[in-house]
Amino acid sequence: MNDGEDTKTTAVGTVEEVLPNSLFRVRLSVPANTSPEISHEGDAAEEPAEGALVLAYLAGKMRLHRIRVLVGDQVDMVLDPYGGRARIVRRLT
Repeated sequence: MNDGEDTKTTAVGTVEEVLPNSLFRVRLSVPANTSPEISHEGDAAEEPAEGALVLAYLAGKMRLHRIRVLVGDQVDMVLDPYGGRARIVRRLT
């Protein structure tokens, strides 16, 4: 069993800016939540707060199926455990 799969942190955000190379600046609109109730007291990175800007990139399946993401779209993301980046996994609107 892969430990990385068990501790995914997901969030919903709004695309603020489209950057080159399939990068996006996304403002978090729903606070991040972690799947299981596991606390890592030694981790230096904190969860981004509601309203924070994160740099996000498209997931491979979204690139494969050529799903377009535009400014103003609501997206579902998986946050990087080290902070600052996220992977867009679903376009909500």
